[in-house]
Amino acid sequence: MATLLLQVAGAALGTALGGPVGGAIGQALGGLAGATVDQAWLGGAGGNKVVEGPRLKEVNGLAATEGAAIPRVYGRARLGGQLIWATRFEEEIKLSITRSKSGGKGGRSQKTYETTYSYHANLAIGLCEGEIAFIRRIWADGRELDVNTVVMRVHHGSEMQEPDPLILAKEAGEAPAYRGLAYVVFERFPLADYGNRIPQFDFEVVRAVDGLGAMIRAVALTPGAGEFVYDIRTVSHEPEPGVTESLTRHQLYGGSDVDTSLGHLVSLCPNLRRISLVVTWFGDDLRAGSCSVAPRVEVAHKPTVGGEWSVASLNRTSARSVSQVEGRPAFGGTPSDESVIALIRRLRFDYGLEVVLYPFLMMDIPAGNSLPDPYSGTSGQPRYPWRGRMTCDPAPGRPGSPEGGSDAAAQVSAFVGTVVPADMSVSGNAVTCAKPEEWSYRRLVMHCAMLAQAAGGVEGFVIGSELPGLTQLRGASGYPMVDHLLAIAD
Repeated sequence: MATLLLQVAGAALGTALGGPVGGAIGQALGGLAGATVDQAWLGGAGGNKVVEGPRLKEVNGLAATEGAAIPRVYGRARLGGQLIWATRFEEEIKLSITRSKSGGKGGRSQKTYETTYSYHANLAIGLCEGEIAFIRRIWADGRELDVNTVVMRVHHGSEMQEPDPLILAKEAGEAPAYRGLAYVVFERFPLADYGNRIPQFDFEVVRAVDGLGAMIRAVALTPGAGEFVYDIRTVSHEPEPGVTESLTRHQLYGGSDVDTSLGHLVSLCPNLRRISLVVTWFGDDLRAGSCSVAPRVEVAHKPTVGGEWSVASLNRTSARSVSQVEGRPAFGGTPSDESVIALIRRLRFDYGLEVVLYPFLMMDIPAGNSLPDPYSGTSGQPRYPWRGRMTCDPAPGRPGSPEGGSDAAAQVSAFVGTVVPADMSVSGNAVTCAKPEEWSYRRLVMHCAMLAQAAGGVEGFVIGSELPGLTQLRGASGYPMVDHLLAIAD
């Protein structure tokens, strides 16, 4: 600043005394004097430099409107809210020192002292009349906020809610509980990303309404396919160097996907009592006598952090991969054993729900296969068929079909297998089978039964679902698949 001022003054004085030439000389001398003054002001002794960062002078952002109506929400709505409480901004001062050298060898060394300021806000935002179920998403200045990066408490607006502990502490115990009002409290919310001001918030508020939600007593947790879809831990992998991708969290409004979903579910269905937990293995042929049943992974190579995939003593390198469609897995893989055990415990002991374990079969038969079709006799079975289409070969109604004879029962027996409870054992979260080479329907059911045992038990178990092509198949005497299901149930 001194350089500019003294340049102008020197030019004016030189022009008055010596014309244009005097003006040029005066401007140069004034600039030289101004530079010296600036260096003395900004650099200090020894050539050091002091830099002062921007500092907040006033509070801007949300405002409270006196007499504003309190919204009443039914179902789901997006609300802006009203600021109902706030403290002065908390200021953090950070001093950093950097060293630089100018002029090459033998040049002068300079230190730069830089002071920066960051701010945090404590505030409460009133939303609507309570009692709400939960807040699903939050936006700050139009960008969705990751709730895991802030300290936030949601008060659902019950008539019995207590004052927020932060408000209580800041107000020396004289704080309202805002009973009947749903509100959110942010503690030390960082303002740096919002220009050191309180951003404009929007909240997606969900409130349960009377009707269907209160009538629901049981749900099935699907799809049951996905290597870590049931994992409550933080599991991630690197699809490419330097890029981390979460395998258990794909939203910004909660923790793991399964935990967040369950929390929302029990909030909307207060009378929920039972969860059916689906665990998927894969079949590979519509011909019962040729079909194997085994767990599969999505891709053979996927290094993970936070958890390793393992099912039935198989790891990622020893398990088969699901087929692909346009370069992507056609299915999610089988949920890892460890995640199934942990989720059963979470459902029973943390959420207080009854668990029904549901061993499920999907048919991983891709397009362009050359497997003989039991229904047409031609080469190539339908792509990704329904498990209920599994039958004997040839299928009932076709020439040479074994239906009604002993060969039909033999084909069904090959699909069901021979694994019995005595063949199974569990150590910690690892389930092993004394017949490791047998991949059969019995192996699937007995394996899931051992997972239930390792988790501390379940209240129900489903077998034989969606297998009409087999349960309706007649043998020499009766229905062999039905007999096998009765034996498995025993």
